[in-house]
Amino acid sequence: MTDMIDRAGLQVDQRLADLLEREVFPVLGRDPSAFWEGFAKLLDEFAPRNAALLKTREELQEKIDAWHTDHAGKPIDQGEYQSFLKDIGYLVPEPGDFQIGTQNVDPEIATMAGPQLVVPILNARFLLNAANARWGSLYDALYGTDALDAPPAKPGGYDEERGAAVIARGRKVLDETLPLASGSWTDVTGPDAITLADPDQYIGETEKGLLFRNNGLHIEVVFDPDSPIGKTDKAGIADINMEAALTTIADCEDSVAAVDGEDKLLAYTNWLGIIRGDLQESFEKGGKTLTRKLARDKTYTDSDGGEHALPGRSMMFVRNVGHLMTNPAIRLADGGEIPEGIMDAVFTSAISALDVEGHAEYGNSKHGSIYIVKPKMHGPKECAFTNDLFDAVEDLLGLKRHTIKVGVMDEERRTSANLSACIHAVKDRIVFINTGFLDRTGDEIHTSMRAGPMMRKGEMKSSAWLKAYEARNVGIGLAHGLSGRAQIGKGMWAAPDLMGQMMIEKIGHLRAGANTAWVPSPTAATLHALHYHQEDVFTIQKGLPDAAGLDDLLTIPLAQGANWSEDEIREELDNNCQGLLGYVVRWVDAGVGCSKVPDINDVGLMEDRATLRISSQHIANWLLHGVVSEEQVMDSLTRMAAKVDEQNAGDPDYMPLIGNEDAPAFSAAKDLIFKGVEQPSGYTEPLLHHWRQVKKAG
Repeated sequence: MTDMIDRAGLQVDQRLADLLEREVFPVLGRDPSAFWEGFAKLLDEFAPRNAALLKTREELQEKIDAWHTDHAGKPIDQGEYQSFLKDIGYLVPEPGDFQIGTQNVDPEIATMAGPQLVVPILNARFLLNAANARWGSLYDALYGTDALDAPPAKPGGYDEERGAAVIARGRKVLDETLPLASGSWTDVTGPDAITLADPDQYIGETEKGLLFRNNGLHIEVVFDPDSPIGKTDKAGIADINMEAALTTIADCEDSVAAVDGEDKLLAYTNWLGIIRGDLQESFEKGGKTLTRKLARDKTYTDSDGGEHALPGRSMMFVRNVGHLMTNPAIRLADGGEIPEGIMDAVFTSAISALDVEGHAEYGNSKHGSIYIVKPKMHGPKECAFTNDLFDAVEDLLGLKRHTIKVGVMDEERRTSANLSACIHAVKDRIVFINTGFLDRTGDEIHTSMRAGPMMRKGEMKSSAWLKAYEARNVGIGLAHGLSGRAQIGKGMWAAPDLMGQMMIEKIGHLRAGANTAWVPSPTAATLHALHYHQEDVFTIQKGLPDAAGLDDLLTIPLAQGANWSEDEIREELDNNCQGLLGYVVRWVDAGVGCSKVPDINDVGLMEDRATLRISSQHIANWLLHGVVSEEQVMDSLTRMAAKVDEQNAGDPDYMPLIGNEDAPAFSAAKDLIFKGVEQPSGYTEPLLHHWRQVKKAG
């Protein structure tokens, strides 16, 4: 049983109270009693407001369901449809011309363009790797992935042939990003033989080599003629270090399975370690115990002999939970669970105040800001609620107004359709907008669940609403002054093993005007950094068109006149069921919220709750409209369970799905589909949390 302790009428997990009272408040000089009294008052105001916003979601969905039921079988007239959405308050008036007023934003967010990592906060090793991914070895990234167009490395140690191909590609990168006044980097014989076409690209000398800058990003060319690589290189170049993940989001939300006080304690403890600077993790590798710590800054000497430092770590955001979920870690005076998003806002901000007030070894924000990403907000009133909540948290913690900055995830349909009004609601603290294809697709399906059967999942990527969504997001962000003051981001590359394909496709995010985009690993960040040397995003942003209207954005991706064969239906169903089961079994049984899950073709894809939302909602939609039957779904689930069991056969801790159909994992999978229509906004969290708690209870 969890030990709960009374704090100002709140029943608080003893471990969470201890974390603040022993590790945070004494350093900040805050009075714990005053904090808990203030926290209780904050909850008295904001918990009911939170509940009212969730009720509004349900009421709007009921009205939209009824409208589609009344118009069943009829073509949707956009004029009539949009008029209806305005009448019910789903669409709100535009706020008019305005510019955001955010101040004290660090350059990694405001004026630099580069990759962004998202990492589960519960995994300390992954979290450290991501925080340290500010710098990455280009040689390692090329040698170990298919981004290099060369035969794979031969087993049995270093493959000199592949190494030579890596070095050749590295020289090409240098020629493209740091061109010489004459000749090529392949002709360079040492550091003294380098004369740049643009001398201003030279920054200084580091402990390991020479430091350069292009398009705002740094490149360190490492000279070490005594190293195994450097001694085979006529210039003595041992590596090329790329400035890579400028920012990282430590995720408390979609990529973790946090269902109780024990899980939240780990999340907040890891965040404390990141902010304080003392997080470390030991692990076994190659028969040795290794300890991972945060990287120190990179120092260099400029041409005039001046000493300087560059950050050795990513600028850290923390992604709080959205408005929907509650958590038993704290119980309110009436016995109800605390809204988890409110708890996150208070706890992560209290910990981050250590950085703001100068109690961190390395420091995160040099401008005294706390960066919180807020996901899954539906429309401007929910954004305004977050703004008010952050005001209250600042007052509770004694922080200056707008110390807490917000990143708005544009991943719900009502937010996309009202994006200008959403930005306006947080205009003095916004530092980030980001499109999320996966959750946005899940919400697209659920919002229009009763409009008819949806097109096949793969066809969604070429649908009218998606193209409009991606373009409008950038256009609206630029119109309101985000360029040079905030990030405009794009979504995740989901296939961490397909780096060659990523290098072909992901540059499109920059050309669409995004000054950051998500990548699944530090290696991917190092490779994706090359795109930001190829394209100057801030110049691209100046030439992009204004945002288009709503017609395409609100075009529902229905399967118009589809006449699928039995094989096509089975193929779609199997694809959805396999992905759903592969993710759910890890979430429920192992508490893993994000991992590389083999798809139906055994290609490893990074999966989180957003992908699960699409799969479960898509099947629920086809069930509702009679495209598939319950018997067909169960047949697919059973066959795909066998495949997932086979894919996990090498895991000694894995409990098979087949033979355990009444266990929590398979039960959760069935509920996600057969109860999918009734889930709030189609979210998977309520059912996942329930079945994970059942599993943890034994």
